[in-house]
Amino acid sequence: MQTSDIPSLFDSLSIPTNHTTVGLSNLLSSNSQIKSLFIHKRLPDSGWSDLQIQRLLLELSCLDTNCEVCVKTQIAGCSTGFTHRWTGAGEREGRIYAPLVSQRHFGLGHGIGRSGDVMEAQPKAVGSSALLRLTLRLVLDAVRRGAGLNGNIGKGDAMNGPAAFGTLLPVCTGMSMSLVLSGLRDRAASLDAAADNRSGDGIPERNIVLWSRIDQKSCFKAILSAGLKCIVLPTKKNPETDEVSTDLDALQSALEKYGNSILAVLTTTSCFCPRVPDEVDKVAKLILNYNNDIAGAGVAHVINHAYGLQCRQTNKLLNRACTIGRVDAIICSTDKNFLVPVGGALILSPNDKVIESISKNYPGRASASPMVDLFITLLSMGLDGYKSILDERVRLVTLFRENLERVASVFGEKVLHCPRNTISFGITLDNLVKIDDDVNTAVSAMNLNDDEAKKQQSGLNSQITKFGSMLFTRCISGTRIVPRCSTKTISGHKFDGFGSSNDNYPSAYMTAACAVGMGEAEMKEFFVRLEKAWLDYRSTLKKESKKKTNQ
Repeated sequence: MQTSDIPSLFDSLSIPTNHTTVGLSNLLSSNSQIKSLFIHKRLPDSGWSDLQIQRLLLELSCLDTNCEVCVKTQIAGCSTGFTHRWTGAGEREGRIYAPLVSQRHFGLGHGIGRSGDVMEAQPKAVGSSALLRLTLRLVLDAVRRGAGLNGNIGKGDAMNGPAAFGTLLPVCTGMSMSLVLSGLRDRAASLDAAADNRSGDGIPERNIVLWSRIDQKSCFKAILSAGLKCIVLPTKKNPETDEVSTDLDALQSALEKYGNSILAVLTTTSCFCPRVPDEVDKVAKLILNYNNDIAGAGVAHVINHAYGLQCRQTNKLLNRACTIGRVDAIICSTDKNFLVPVGGALILSPNDKVIESISKNYPGRASASPMVDLFITLLSMGLDGYKSILDERVRLVTLFRENLERVASVFGEKVLHCPRNTISFGITLDNLVKIDDDVNTAVSAMNLNDDEAKKQQSGLNSQITKFGSMLFTRCISGTRIVPRCSTKTISGHKFDGFGSSNDNYPSAYMTAACAVGMGEAEMKEFFVRLEKAWLDYRSTLKKESKKKTNQ
């Protein structure tokens, strides 16, 4: 129904003209908002209502060609004949059986992209295609004006900052990392061949990724899933703090050792304490200098910025990295940064050709569901709403640390001093199982290669990890318990001191995060439960110790 037809149509129903005018003004206002969104492609300052968002989604859904009713309804009413505008004779027509599923997805069943490019428009799904492109523009606006990542750096209007270009992938951060590396591998092969002016048969294959160690399984698995070889670079502990960070000397040595076989260096900016963000600016400059005399693709730089968008301090580091060095791709999780369900990632780059190679590397069509979730959330937040949750996290960080220090003092522990990590915090657990003896001190003084020492440490670690189980049974989630000297083997590679991203971290500890979305009431309740669980655990250990003594 055209807006211009409403007065005459309503008049035929004997609805007073002044009443119609009031209702029409609401409709025109809503239409104006939608028009402004498409023209400016920026987040509205204030968030939209659920009704406004639902209306837009249903209008976009009507632009797609999938049948107006679900399969279940169509089969149940088959005797009435087929009365819908579109008939589909392909193997994939966006048909949905259950009405509830259709409602959940607003009828958007065709997905996004085509077999050649996840960002390519679909002829059957112009509404879904428009939603995807608009969502990308809105999220880029959010990270530029909200999170503080630059679209351009330096003078002029050239888009060359970390948030200059982007693409959306409907998979988790780890799988997105694999797709990014695969896209860079294809691009590197083409650039190297062009620079060498040969077919590429005699050019060394770039199949190595140098990874600055962070003890998070999906990063390591993502490299292997892309069919690449991972060289794990060691980290180093800062002698003046408790931080574990980039070993730039180890990176320089690895660059010189593996040379043209290196596809990329993978760094990380969001990590569990005591690991702190990699010095991505220094890494970017080091890679740029290394590539200066190399023809072809050179070594790429990929940054795992999983939940780093919520930290403006780290975002400034990315801006600097793009200014002074080389950055090819930045991978950001949508769920951790924008409070949507798991299953999507935002890929950023200062280079549009890199984004193109990644988008074209996605096999087949993709689920539109993560994009719909992100689209709804961004419009619901608006720019003011997004900034407010970022500001609230910054406000709570000080309170979080103060409460953690209070708990540490009560139980004879200390808060790890890691000033470059303002999301994840750590508290030592060195005295957690120390009741009547000096077993912790004795084990620390032993040679950990000694079998008896290993046995003692294993016993301590088992008791410490039980504390983590106790926290979870008391409805505390998200904390990590990291004992000393634990090992883990992932896909054949042994990680010593797993959890701390360092072979010989000196303390057992627990981490907890002050992440975006946490409220002050939730934070306070966390510390109440943590302190009570700690007291309960100590009481349990004392009872067990007394029982053993009596035996």
